[in-house]
Amino acid sequence: MNNKLDYAILDWINGNLRSPFMDKLMVFFTHLGDSGLIWVIICALLLISKKTRYVGFVALFSLLLSHISVNFILKDLFHRARPFAAFPDMELLIGKLESYSFPSGHTAASFAFAFVFGKYFNNKYSILTYILAILISFSRLYLYVHFASDVFFGFIIGNLCSVLAILLFDQYKRYQERNLNTKKD
Repeated sequence: MNNKLDYAILDWINGNLRSPFMDKLMVFFTHLGDSGLIWVIICALLLISKKTRYVGFVALFSLLLSHISVNFILKDLFHRARPFAAFPDMELLIGKLESYSFPSGHTAASFAFAFVFGKYFNNKYSILTYILAILISFSRLYLYVHFASDVFFGFIIGNLCSVLAILLFDQYKRYQERNLNTKKD
């Protein structure tokens, strides 16, 4: 993790993209990602219909995996200070966060959901989940609460969690189908 490059990216965003409109927009998107709330709500909606229930469970499990790996393992393992910690007088658009920076939990959760959704729904809605995941992730950089490397590794972790969730649920589904077919014979 190259701190010079990380700060250069944040400083470029801060120097070139800042505006009152963008401030409000990025605060909005970052709050959508707080605690993975938007993704949990969409999962709850998926659980309502039998047609989409399986995807809802896979996505929830992927979110759980990303939450545990980021917030209970990796942040405590790396103890990386947030970017604003180097500037104690910096005024943030959101409250100063006490947790560690690496990796980005908002990004991991967003892509853990988006990759699952994209796997099972190959349509315009899956594109919207990717766009929302990107906006939530970018908001973390814009708001100076994560480094680019935090977001990049959050993306990787979200992807890995979704792949693991998909593999486990698909394996369990095949196991259930085999057992059901064996009992019929």
